[in-house]
Amino acid sequence: MRRPFGGTAPADWLIVGLGNPGAQYERTPHNVGFQVVAELARRWDLPKPKKTFGGLLSQGRTGPGGPRVAVLQPLTYMNESGTSAGPARGALKVELDHVLVVHDEIDLPFGEVRPRLGGGLAGHNGLKSLRRGLGSPDFGRVRVGVGRPDSTDPEIVSAYVLGRWRQSAAEVEALVREAADAAERVVLGELELGAR
Repeated sequence: MRRPFGGTAPADWLIVGLGNPGAQYERTPHNVGFQVVAELARRWDLPKPKKTFGGLLSQGRTGPGGPRVAVLQPLTYMNESGTSAGPARGALKVELDHVLVVHDEIDLPFGEVRPRLGGGLAGHNGLKSLRRGLGSPDFGRVRVGVGRPDSTDPEIVSAYVLGRWRQSAAEVEALVREAADAAERVVLGELELGAR
């Protein structure tokens, strides 16, 4: 549903990048959400983020006359992301369908990006926490394919998403740009989020 930009709420969109705080997680597949929202903040020339709501929040517009955006990186660790995003959404008065979460997706091949509205949580602890914090799973998502190891063993999968990228820096940068493009198109109303 399209809404006019600049209503009475402090923000038109809340974009939440999922990841874990700390240098040891910086260049890992599980932190791709942080990388994507950092790229969006750079693109939109948002001010330096402030510590609030248990995370880093930067607010501004996508461009002159564009929608007002709030970009949040929860610093609560992935499994508690909802305790940051829930209060941020409440304070910013953002409708649930204007919350856009960017997260890693092991069930998509590396390089594939799929925006969607709602859907299952696929065992993703960050999404489970967001469902609790936001009161519903019906928020927008940009699913960023990071691939998966040839195993369903939880320890091997965990080591894969929390380990360094296996792809080159150039491939990861291209993936981050593509995911940022998709998020930007959603926020600008150029791409509708369909439920899948």
